[in-house]
Amino acid sequence: MSISTESLPTAPPAPTAQRQFEPAVLDSHSVQDYLLATQESTARVAARFATVSSPTTGPAPSELAAAVNAVDLDSPLEDLREVFDEVHDLYLRDAVYFHDPKYAAHLNCPVLVPAVAAENFVTSLNTSMDTFDQSAGATMIERRLMTWSASLIGFDEAQSDGIFTSGGTQSNLQAMLIARNVATAKCSHGSLADRQAALRIYTSQDAHFSIVNAAKLMGLGPDAVVSVPTDAQHRMDVNALRSSLAADRAAGLVPMAISATAGNTDFGAIDPLNELAELARECGAWFHVDAAYGCGLLVSEQHRQRLSGIDLADSVTLDFHKSFFQPIGSSALVLRDGRNFAAIAHYAEYLNPSSEAQQTPNQVDKSLQTTRRFDALKLWVTLRNLGAARIGQMFDRVIELAEDLEREISLRSDLHLAAPVQLSTVVFWFEERGWPLDNETRNELTNEIRRRLYSSGRAMIAATTVEGQRMLKLTILNPNTPLASLVEILDEISRVGNEILSEHMNEATA
Repeated sequence: MSISTESLPTAPPAPTAQRQFEPAVLDSHSVQDYLLATQESTARVAARFATVSSPTTGPAPSELAAAVNAVDLDSPLEDLREVFDEVHDLYLRDAVYFHDPKYAAHLNCPVLVPAVAAENFVTSLNTSMDTFDQSAGATMIERRLMTWSASLIGFDEAQSDGIFTSGGTQSNLQAMLIARNVATAKCSHGSLADRQAALRIYTSQDAHFSIVNAAKLMGLGPDAVVSVPTDAQHRMDVNALRSSLAADRAAGLVPMAISATAGNTDFGAIDPLNELAELARECGAWFHVDAAYGCGLLVSEQHRQRLSGIDLADSVTLDFHKSFFQPIGSSALVLRDGRNFAAIAHYAEYLNPSSEAQQTPNQVDKSLQTTRRFDALKLWVTLRNLGAARIGQMFDRVIELAEDLEREISLRSDLHLAAPVQLSTVVFWFEERGWPLDNETRNELTNEIRRRLYSSGRAMIAATTVEGQRMLKLTILNPNTPLASLVEILDEISRVGNEILSEHMNEATA
């Protein structure tokens, strides 16, 4: 598809005084400049994507820092093409490309073309989602998507509500803040500090760090979060949780929330949601499900049943910029009962006065942010162009790739699985059976394998620590990745691992 600037309407000339100092402002008089600039930037990105042959060039932080620090920010380049040349050298050339089949490190997905195209609307119009008089149709699109998301979860559409956020960390923070405010409102005696001191949050020892951070930010402190042991598949142990609840309640502590994980970062483990929901009901705790990673199962044709019990949650975190292949940031917090957003609502006469609360759909009433991007449009455009079923098929594919890789690893004598694959992450370690290593040496070997793969540019993989042992992790979120590319990563791990072992042997015999 080509666009000609000749087809654009010509704006009437502006008075000289009006535009003398601000010709770069995007308005009706700078449309052609805008189109040429965005065409040029898009062409640069497209050219880089077309020539990328590895996920990274393996740059050292010191090299990048030197190049960036050498730029004189007080001496602008008037030609935008020169600026883009500089951007290429400082960013595009050495950026990490998540779409490359040898990228298997973190929970970064390649993004869908319709969503990227929608970003241009979002950025160019610069809509702010706080009040209706700044967002109009955007408010209605976001609200409709939250209703749609609630229906996927299994919530009553008429009662539920939600809000887009910057990411899972913010969604989890907001969920815990609502839970805290609901819990303290139930107790009328004592100061707020006294009521908060007894509150406890229960979550898996493998849960995302944002739950502990939320407790810190709310003034509860990290000790307010009870880390519950997990089973062999890294799911929260229901019996261990039951014991913790009983002991804490006997000591006069108050269960504020049980935060389950539907797809933890390392293992993709999904906590037993039905059982945890029952315990939450028994003790009167808020039941939150962090499905930032596992939310792709909501549109999966093959694996939707893995989220059985998610409809029993009081709140759910969804990260569309992980499992729905959306650009950052695109997350959401969805409540089973939307009235609970009132626990964090604040009204300001200059923005959203309480006198208008029932008449005007101001999204700021449900958000921790005031100014907020129209990130919902990316998902809207994706759904209208590709449909939810196709997204679900993509997520099914990455699960299939991980399961295929699990079988491949099980056939190799030098690679050892840490746990069964549950979503699209594979955790394992390298160790030659003829070279038994102590834990410290094994951990150093694991880190060195990862460093060498990165610096060579051959592959990008992640690492994690499980019970003191450093392990390698492949995170698969690219449905276009050939299995052969993942097998090649395993080959590289074995090659580099044996190379390091040989070096150590030579040093020991020298």
